[in-house]
Amino acid sequence: MAGCEIRESLGTCNWQKANDIVRQWEAAGHTGEEKKQGLPSIEEGCEKFILDAQARGLKEATLYKYRLLFRQLQTFAQNKGIRFFEQLSIEVLREFRESWCNRNVAARKKLESLKSFLRFTHDNGWITNNPAAKMKPPKITGRPTMPYTREEFAAVLSACDRYPRKLNAVRLRALVLLLRYSGLRIRDGVTLARDRIIDGKLFLYTAKTETPVFCPQPPFVLASLDLIPPTSKYFFWTGYSKPKSAVGDWQRALKCLFRLAGVPTRHAHRFRDTFAVELLLAGVPIERVSILLGHQSVRITEKHYAPWVKARQEQLEADVRRTWEEPDTKGTPEVHARTSYVN
Repeated sequence: MAGCEIRESLGTCNWQKANDIVRQWEAAGHTGEEKKQGLPSIEEGCEKFILDAQARGLKEATLYKYRLLFRQLQTFAQNKGIRFFEQLSIEVLREFRESWCNRNVAARKKLESLKSFLRFTHDNGWITNNPAAKMKPPKITGRPTMPYTREEFAAVLSACDRYPRKLNAVRLRALVLLLRYSGLRIRDGVTLARDRIIDGKLFLYTAKTETPVFCPQPPFVLASLDLIPPTSKYFFWTGYSKPKSAVGDWQRALKCLFRLAGVPTRHAHRFRDTFAVELLLAGVPIERVSILLGHQSVRITEKHYAPWVKARQEQLEADVRRTWEEPDTKGTPEVHARTSYVN
């Protein structure tokens, strides 16, 4: 190594740490490249992770998010001259996170994906430790879940009649009603197959106990779905394009519909929130609401809808207070006797 000029990123912005690395190289007589021989590069590691994720049966939406993260990581590493995972120190990863445009929940989930990926590399022996494990999650400024009011929902339905294309207006009205009275996420609603409506009930999923979970649908929702021409086995999707593309098309159509309705804060997930909150305010236990929403744990439901559980309790207390009436005790024997005794 003596007399050889080496140009390589040390993966750190700390001058003292860089000097320590150089001294270790000089003492060992090599730069560590010999050790890296046979180890995959960052690009190869990303490909191996995707193959493993596909073998585990992860959904395509999850794989898409990982691929997006890996493209950003590879571009960042290439600009920094980084090839191997051992060069990804916590300082480098923090600098990588600073380049993200994600905020709040999106940033937290992206960091969780990065940690999961580097935990995979550590389990495979490609790095000696997981530097991302020490990275703290971002602070989230949460907003309370806000369902649509009945006036807003009525305005959205009314706007369906003013939608430019008649056939799309029929489908939009059916999609709006389905999302509101089923609690489905928009992706599940757009890709809903016709055979999942059985005897007026929507098949949601099969629980861990192998028991099917159904959600009954109002007759007007079923009637709106029947108006959609049976051109495919799905209500709102041809089945030929990718689900993500179909969801994007319907999100744009809904955005136009919300503008026609004059609804300010508009996104499809509020239909799911409306479904959950209406159940809670009607007195349905949160454990049952969690089952209908398909949450893995009731804690997830509590996290999103805890304020509305409190609102339900306040509603119950107000109902009790309305029944209060001061009893008319004048002239009763008990009061008369007590009055006489006092005198």
